[in-house]
Amino acid sequence: MDVPNTSGTSDRKVALVTGASRGIGRAIAIELARVNYDVMMNYAANREAADEASVAVRAASTREGVRVATCQANIAEASDREELLQKTRQQFGRLDLLVNNAGIAPEKRTDLLDATVESFDQLLDVNLKGPYFLTQAVARWMIEQRTSGEIGDYHPAIVSITSVSAYAASPERGDYCVSKAGLSMMTKLYAARLANEGINVYEIRPGVIATDMTAGVKEKYDRLIDAGLSPIKRWGTPEDVGRAVAAIATGMFPFSTGEVINVDGGFHLRRL
Repeated sequence: MDVPNTSGTSDRKVALVTGASRGIGRAIAIELARVNYDVMMNYAANREAADEASVAVRAASTREGVRVATCQANIAEASDREELLQKTRQQFGRLDLLVNNAGIAPEKRTDLLDATVESFDQLLDVNLKGPYFLTQAVARWMIEQRTSGEIGDYHPAIVSITSVSAYAASPERGDYCVSKAGLSMMTKLYAARLANEGINVYEIRPGVIATDMTAGVKEKYDRLIDAGLSPIKRWGTPEDVGRAVAAIATGMFPFSTGEVINVDGGFHLRRL
């Protein structure tokens, strides 16, 4: 579902969403279309899911002529990251919002004392190294767009989707926790570096969200939620996260950067 190449710079805002074929990424892309963004949807392997998601994104837009494209890329690979940005430039001519959403869970939950180097490397490559260097490349492009003056009223932003696992210890999936904690720090680093460049950077921290990733532990979390895991006693939805991204995309937080937006039903609250 690629759109034709464009020439020049459009006046329509463009978002790049990684891991956009399913779950949270798909919902983010849909919500961005609803607030009149054109969307480049990155996916790792499942072309069929990406095509289905792109149809849903087009249907969500209220604007005639919305542009949606898909691009297969493994963000852990430098060559794939470069190709993803090249295709975004070619097809849209600009970029206003990067959403670092792509991420993976361990293939199996393993006690910390039995964890493997292979799993650790895989998770850190996809969940942290990929977003770290994709953000670097996007930031350079955004600075280029600002200094060129070709885009009027240009207020770019970068959003990373982390997890309550950035601070809540789960010893049976330590590699995942470490990767999300690193992504949280990445947000602070880029927020500090890019503030003077007019680029705001945000972290959205989901809690227990109903996706493919959590399907295998549904019974466990059903019990925990019922027992009061979070003040709001329900599962979160991908749409909950998507709406938070849309709020940032529409400029609702112009005087905030490095901010953590919890989408967790209040899980982060400490209660006595």
